Amino acid sequence: QINFVACQLFALLAAFWFRIYLGPSHASSAVRHAFATLFGIYFAVFCFGWYSIHLFVLVVMNYGIMNMASIPNIHRYSFVVAMGYLTLCHISRIYIFHYGILTTDFSGPLMIITQKITTLACQLHDGIGRQAEELTAEQNRLAVKTRPSLLEYLSYLLNFMSIIAGPCSNYKDYIAFIEGRHVHMKLLEVNWKQKGYDRLPDPSPTGAVMYKLCVTVVSLILFLTFTKNFPMAYIVDNEFLDKTPFLSRLGYLYVVTQAAKPKYYFAWTLADAVNNAAGYGFSGVDERGTFRWDLLSNLNIWNIETATSFKMYIGNWNIQTAAWLKRVCYDRAPWYPTALTFILSALWHGIYPGYYFTFLTGILITLTARAIRNNCRHYFLSSVPLKIAYDVVTWLVTQLAVCYTVAPFVMLAVEPTIKFYK
Repeated sequence: QINFVACQLFALLAAFWFRIYLGPSHASSAVRHAFATLFGIYFAVFCFGWYSIHLFVLVVMNYGIMNMASIPNIHRYSFVVAMGYLTLCHISRIYIFHYGILTTDFSGPLMIITQKITTLACQLHDGIGRQAEELTAEQNRLAVKTRPSLLEYLSYLLNFMSIIAGPCSNYKDYIAFIEGRHVHMKLLEVNWKQKGYDRLPDPSPTGAVMYKLCVTVVSLILFLTFTKNFPMAYIVDNEFLDKTPFLSRLGYLYVVTQAAKPKYYFAWTLADAVNNAAGYGFSGVDERGTFRWDLLSNLNIWNIETATSFKMYIGNWNIQTAAWLKRVCYDRAPWYPTALTFILSALWHGIYPGYYFTFLTGILITLTARAIRNNCRHYFLSSVPLKIAYDVVTWLVTQLAVCYTVAPFVMLAVEPTIKFYK
């Protein structure tokens, strides 16, 4: 954990330096690719030592597949190899780490690289192997028309901004960032002359980075205090179960679930800040004219804590992973896309039984919530008091449903999960 924080803070400083001294106006794309790659490799070796070899093996194998496989099958071969290798590594964790996550746990970066490999393979397949009329608007926009060079491939997968904690981004967005087109492309979507500008503005990420660093500091303080004092294991403690009334147990379940969140808020927000500091992550201008730096954001804390539906909750949690699941599975699944997407999510996370309890439960919760919303919500839209009452009840039910669903994810093993269900 110390290595992780040290690397991310060093990456933050390197990102500022990268944007100021190796910006597109000061350095060629090749130099920017090389710097990002070499620093990323150094961070991986520093954090994980010899275990980092797994990252490089997977990258090399899939570069071979990308260049030798036929375009109609490139996404299938890449998916099978990347997910297969990741799963083998997850299996080794169960036998080596025994339900623990050690400082040498390299699976996090491997999971991010797996996302990027399969994302690029699918977008290459869309760009070269399919007709434009067969694609959705998003697939058309993200389709990759030519195979990347080795340097571009390594930079996309191993760059120092995302190798430790992600997030996964689209290949075309990353290349546009390296080549200096990233912000310009988004700005061209707005008619600046109507707004009184005689030339394109130059958005700075400094404000967004400072705000996100404040969020990381608060999250770290909560993790070091709140999280430590409310462990998830307490909800299956025999004395707690014997002496605590049912409603109190539900209340405590909500508290310990809240306590489990700050470490994710910390890691994902810091990773987002690192990318923004390098000048990556600009997503355009909102309706108020504010520059937005949330292209790579992995969560929306306000929408999570105020979610009134299961869909809204998971749509604002681990956003980039949800986007990856949609692009490589949900949009391409021949049947049962919701079920297959949840199963893939479980497999990607690992083979701990708790993950499968969580994501299989998630299928049922999603389908149930969708049916109830479609059949009942319209009855409560006729007046403001009814709508407020509906929102309050659905907020409460959503939060408890999430707590019930994710508890096994935190506990990992079968025995405490069954005890919790009982």
